[in-house]
Amino acid sequence: MNAAKKTCKNKETINENEHKNQQTESILLPGLPNHLAQLCLSTLQPSLVYKVCKSWRCLVYSPNFPPYLSLYAILSQTPSMSSSFNHVQGQCQSHTVNFFCFDPISSKWRSLPTPPFDPSLCLLRRHPSYISRILPIQSITASRKLVLISATTDKFLPALTRPLVFDPLSSKWNFGPPLSAPRRWCVTGSIHGTIYIASGTGAKYNSDVARSIERWDMTKKEIEWSWEKGEPFRDGRFSREAIEAVGYRGKLCMVNIKGKAVKEGAVYDVVMDQWEEMPRGMLGGWNGPTTIDDGDGVMYMVDQESGSLSKYDGDNDRWDEIIENLEYLKGAEHISAGRGKICVVSADGRKIVVVDVLRGRLRFGFWIRLEEWKLLQSMCYQG
Repeated sequence: MNAAKKTCKNKETINENEHKNQQTESILLPGLPNHLAQLCLSTLQPSLVYKVCKSWRCLVYSPNFPPYLSLYAILSQTPSMSSSFNHVQGQCQSHTVNFFCFDPISSKWRSLPTPPFDPSLCLLRRHPSYISRILPIQSITASRKLVLISATTDKFLPALTRPLVFDPLSSKWNFGPPLSAPRRWCVTGSIHGTIYIASGTGAKYNSDVARSIERWDMTKKEIEWSWEKGEPFRDGRFSREAIEAVGYRGKLCMVNIKGKAVKEGAVYDVVMDQWEEMPRGMLGGWNGPTTIDDGDGVMYMVDQESGSLSKYDGDNDRWDEIIENLEYLKGAEHISAGRGKICVVSADGRKIVVVDVLRGRLRFGFWIRLEEWKLLQSMCYQG
């Protein structure tokens, strides 16, 4: 009995000590209530807060800490020829396309929850009859959410009848409003929390779809989400490729062909709901992936052949080169920007170069290497 009492007493002492330790760990700054401590710590860089202690690390990932930029990406395992045939035979494997987030605080890739796909849905990336052709999966960020807009099934049909939306704060997927005409190879862009989708091809080519533009205001409540039609374009020349429309000064800017090939450009004024010709200087220098930094409104472009990085001067209609001919920017496939940091995807989707344009100085950040995965689409995202 004495031994039993001693054991119980020891357990009580251990429990009390654990409770005290938990209380100590939950105190962010001794002598301050946690709500005041959170206000103080929120002014610091999240990377500094993350390194101090466990309770501060938990604060960084809590809703009480200000959001910071992360890199969201769609990754795909490099398939073998046999797996490509399996896709065609209807044996689509859900793990061939996955959604990840690169957390700059911990410097780790983290997988997102599995989207609520229909079990029969297959997102096709390659087809044995078109080995050199990569079928796009188009996504965008708006209103602090990641949105999957379009893709292709194993039967060459539009994969999504309505967008898939991922909310980083709740870490959950849900569906957007149904598309009036599901499509692929379309134009996608966003301005001030509103997503725009234009042109594209459905199950079959349709001139009305190829000329159309629709908008979805994500700042509204979910029960009010819907697609609204805008002024159609004069032809369907933007239905040939997956196109990213760049929101610049209240207008969506886009070109119909990538690289240095002869291309046509168009500008859509979202306020006036009308199409305009693209300025000559903008079109002439648009030789690679282009993006906008929402923080300062600067448009950046990477020349796929020379590897130079330029920014657009809208007042003088010209591209000003800020980095000349860098080898590891050649062949850039995607580019994203946020708060002065530019992420460039190169090396056939296996490397990401981060360039920090800060106070007029250029600083090269870090490489993100992808060994077994190939990056299909990337974006900077505040969340």
